[in-house]
Amino acid sequence: MSYNGGNTGGGGGAGGDSNGGPGSDNSGQGGSGDTGVPIVFSIPLSPLEIKARTHAILCTVGFLILLPLGVLLARYARTFTRRWFWGHAVLQLVISGPVIFAGWKMGHDLANMLELESLYDTHQQIGITLLALYVTQLLLGTLIHFVKMPARLFHGHRPPQNYLHVALGLAILALAAYQVHYGMYIEWFYTGGAHQVPDSAKHAWLALIIVFWALYFLGLALLPRQFSREKEGREQTQIARKGETP
Repeated sequence: MSYNGGNTGGGGGAGGDSNGGPGSDNSGQGGSGDTGVPIVFSIPLSPLEIKARTHAILCTVGFLILLPLGVLLARYARTFTRRWFWGHAVLQLVISGPVIFAGWKMGHDLANMLELESLYDTHQQIGITLLALYVTQLLLGTLIHFVKMPARLFHGHRPPQNYLHVALGLAILALAAYQVHYGMYIEWFYTGGAHQVPDSAKHAWLALIIVFWALYFLGLALLPRQFSREKEGREQTQIARKGETP
């Protein structure tokens, strides 16, 4: 996602003014110079805009690229191998974590620079909520993997916290998509409005949303295979435990 400096057309051309006064070669056609090409000035991004752009890029990469990759890895890989967890964990924590926390910290600094009230600004409220949900999701995933509940409690079925983990993960991605959209279309103008968010950034946002959800729903077709493998795994575990019982 890129935010570029805007362009402003030049005023009077070289050798004359726009009123066609004495010495004017263009007779009212200012801004063209001797070649007839308008003079264009590129306005660089301000330090505030650069910081806001960096914040946007980091959070977009973290929430709309890295986290979805981790979700898709879990969605597809778990139907073929039992060794999917560590790849999922590395993506969601080790790789995504630093990017997300850096983006959030930069957003917090921006709010202080703009003197925005965190309790009243929608973008900040959602940002705080997203960070809290992300940390909660990490803790929940760790708990599910390392603290196994007795299978008899759920009659051989998956425990409810597994479904909560999936639902919370998808909710985070949906909220993050809205947050990035809000940042581009509304929050960006707090930087002064000197530059517009380029269409390429908006198109990239839409593409990321469509690609992820399309791949995720396609992956749901593998659920019967996943449940079958999980059932076999639970049965093998129960048989092994019975064999160990004196």
